[in-house]
This record gives sequence, C-alpha cells and structure tokens, in this order.
Amino acid sequence: MPSIETHGLTKRFGDVVAVDDLDLTIEEGEIFGFLGPNGAGKSTTINMLLDFIRPTEGSAQVFGMDARRHPDRIRERIGVLPEGYGFDDYLTGREYVEWVIESRGADDDPDAILDTVGIANDADRKAAGYSKGMQQRLAFGMALVDDPDLLILDEPSTGLDPNGIQQLRSVVRDRADAGTTVFFSSHILSEVEAVCDRVGVMNEG
Repeated sequence: MPSIETHGLTKRFGDVVAVDDLDLTIEEGEIFGFLGPNGAGKSTTINMLLDFIRPTEGSAQVFGMDARRHPDRIRERIGVLPEGYGFDDYLTGREYVEWVIESRGADDDPDAILDTVGIANDADRKAAGYSKGMQQRLAFGMALVDDPDLLILDEPSTGLDPNGIQQLRSVVRDRADAGTTVFFSSHILSEVEAVCDRVGVMNEG
C-alpha cells in the first residue's frame, strides 16, 4: 500500500490555482523529493495531506486513509518539519523535545533525539536564542519523536551549514532504511538529488 496517494488533487484560492490536478503515489520506505520553486504549491499540497486545508477537487490518501475523514489517525503516525517553525523565548531545546514526547505519549529519550540532530551540547539553552540552523535542527528533532511512519520535511535544509545538511541527509537515509517514508519538499535541486530515491517536479501548481 502506498504511504501517500493523490488523485486529481486541486486547490484554488479565488482565481488562483495553487495545486492543479495532482496525481501522486509515494511508496512505503521511499524518500520522495518534491521539487519546485517557491510558490509552486508544495506547501499547499502538504497542508492538504495533513487536512490543514481542504482541496477544491480531488482526493488525498495517507496510509490508505482519506485525509479529510481520518486526519487525527493520520497525524499520529506522521512527523512534520514545517517551513519556518517559530520558537518562544521561555523553553529550552530539551523542553521543546520533552513537550513533543509528552504530547504524543511517546517514550523517547530527549537527549538521544538532541544528539541525533547535533544540538545536545545546547540542550539547556533557550531555543529562541539558537541560530537559525540550530532552530532547524531542533524542529527536525521534534519531527523524529515517536519514530513516525512518515516524515514530511518542508524545506528541511533552510539555515543549515554544510555539516548540518550532511547530518540531515544521514538521518533521513537511516530512517528510510528502517522503513520510514520521507516526503522531502525543497526548491533546491542538489539537495533533492543528494538523498532522494525519486523526484517529482511541481511548477505553478
């Protein structure tokens, strides 16, 4: 069974067609690169998969379930790295990871998560004081909590230095090798080519 499948998925905002008749199949354990320029409709597609917005036409299924009918069941099996995640000034990196662990009812070791994404030494600093790259690492770590069956990564290399990008690729590949499906959305061709098994290109919906 595919992890993600869409048929004729379309989203219009007034006269603007953000996503136009998208047919997509992503298999279990695949790293799928979703490539396109900013404004192409990639994030809108992700938001429809998560049922944050509803399609104008067409359908989306995740794990064989209709995204509109079973959003909660779908989301509990997904880890999401959204584009531009914001951090408040009163929680540390460790506290953010602990919050996700608690909210998901998981039993992950927060320090192991922080070590995986390379910010264990800064775990007790306020996340709002992190550099952009460190905040991206933290948001990625939060997406890894509870070993999700599907990782949705929206512009995951934003703010990362070359070492951070290499670490991201390594973790993504390790998770895919263990059976996790990865939806890797980016506007950077080299990033997609470096890690993805297959690539789909979106342009103007």
